[in-house]
Amino acid sequence: MIWLLWLSLAISVVVHWIYKVNRDYCVLAFFARRVRTKDGKPLESIVPITKGRTICANSFDLYGKDAAQVFSHLRQLAQTYHESYLQYGLGFSNYNVTDAHNAGNILNHPNLITKSYIYNFLHPFLRTGVLTATEKKWHTRRSMLARTFHFDILNQFQEIFVAESLKFIQHFEGQNECVVSLRDRITIFTLNSICETAMGVKLDEMAEKGDRYREMFHRIDEGFTRRISNPLYWDDCAYNLFAARDYASALKVVHAFSSEIIAKRRVLLEEELEYRRATQTADDDICVARKKRFAMLDTLICAEKDGLIDNIGICEEVDTLMAEGHDTTSIGLVFGLMNMSLYAEHQELCFQEIQEHIEDDLSNLNLGQLHKLTHLTNFLKETMRLYPSIPIMGRQTIEETELDNGLILPKGSQINLHVFDIHRNPKYWDSPDEFRPERFLPENCQKRHTYAFIPFSAGQRNCIGQKYAMQEMKTLIVVLLKQFKILPVIDPKSIVFQTGLTLRFKDKIKVKLVRRKCD
Repeated sequence: MIWLLWLSLAISVVVHWIYKVNRDYCVLAFFARRVRTKDGKPLESIVPITKGRTICANSFDLYGKDAAQVFSHLRQLAQTYHESYLQYGLGFSNYNVTDAHNAGNILNHPNLITKSYIYNFLHPFLRTGVLTATEKKWHTRRSMLARTFHFDILNQFQEIFVAESLKFIQHFEGQNECVVSLRDRITIFTLNSICETAMGVKLDEMAEKGDRYREMFHRIDEGFTRRISNPLYWDDCAYNLFAARDYASALKVVHAFSSEIIAKRRVLLEEELEYRRATQTADDDICVARKKRFAMLDTLICAEKDGLIDNIGICEEVDTLMAEGHDTTSIGLVFGLMNMSLYAEHQELCFQEIQEHIEDDLSNLNLGQLHKLTHLTNFLKETMRLYPSIPIMGRQTIEETELDNGLILPKGSQINLHVFDIHRNPKYWDSPDEFRPERFLPENCQKRHTYAFIPFSAGQRNCIGQKYAMQEMKTLIVVLLKQFKILPVIDPKSIVFQTGLTLRFKDKIKVKLVRRKCD
């Protein structure tokens, strides 16, 4: 009987310990440290806490769900609570932000620049480039790349955007009308554009490798979503043991492609150097101002010469620029052209505006003229409001952090900024599901919260390529509308969205192109 007494005593001690620990940690959520309030008010008076599917809080909420079900689950939570909400799972407290005020507070917080834990899932692909890097490394890489998006350099890229846009419509030469699967065609355009502008390498002779890159990029995207929805794969050891091998070949292909791009650009720079030496037009510094078009990759190669980055670092940034530069912009264009097909009156307004400012031979299709296309700008902004390329962004706390709403987030808390839901929050948008480009007229923006519209993020870690993306999207649409009317093929209500690296959709989005008749 003594052993029963000791057992009872031991159980009592353990239960007491768990009870005491559970005040600071959500024990069943794998000891996730609890969020608390500044003045000791009940947590639920500031933020609702969601109930999980199992006794392990929210740890297994996404388990077994596919990419579409994950996306739908997140949207249902936003619609259920109508405000930012809190979850506990897998050892983390998760603060989910669906309102502009808290989004602005977080995006501008000086101690909240570290990306959330799930960005670690991108390390096999992007390693720690500017998207995933933290602290000093991020500051260094950011300042290194930011100068390459200067107006003068973007202006040099316009010739490429026009040329690639003309290549895009050449696919339909001789056809008066045709149905186009947008994603298939547009990703070719955006990948070609980012490689020739940012990398300084044409893909004309690497078309097959470009196709293979896009195919493997999609495979990596699937792996990312698979890891998000399976808590067993959040641990690197378990993932590497049971799942990583499924994506090893895809990673090999995309890294080989970017390495070849870098090697080709090195050769081109060396050829230019040899030419300049032979003609004695300058010294042997390849990094001084040149008459030839500047490529963003040149900045990295020059930085390597100065000892500021190594070859692995160059690979990191090239992989990041290629992935972000072609994928996010393609999403904007897919939905932009879909909306052109659905809203004929706005398409006509855009066309008339283009006719007013852009010559038919495209000879004046430059940045100055693009800036005059105000309705097209508002059209694209409204498209990005409804269909943001990055529907969720993440941050994490590196120390205990107090927010201005009275929440105190413990170290290691995950903060999920639900851009998709902020953009459709009825608090900031009247009839949020309706497509209304006039929302972005100056007089309609004055009273709206600054952070109600954040398609390119905001604050310190905003997208450095947002002007580049807008320039590229506008150019293709101008060239396309000059020759074609865009008619609808699909019902937007039939679109099944999916979670991924960017906004995904299950079925193909198509439009019909009808050649304009000459007057």
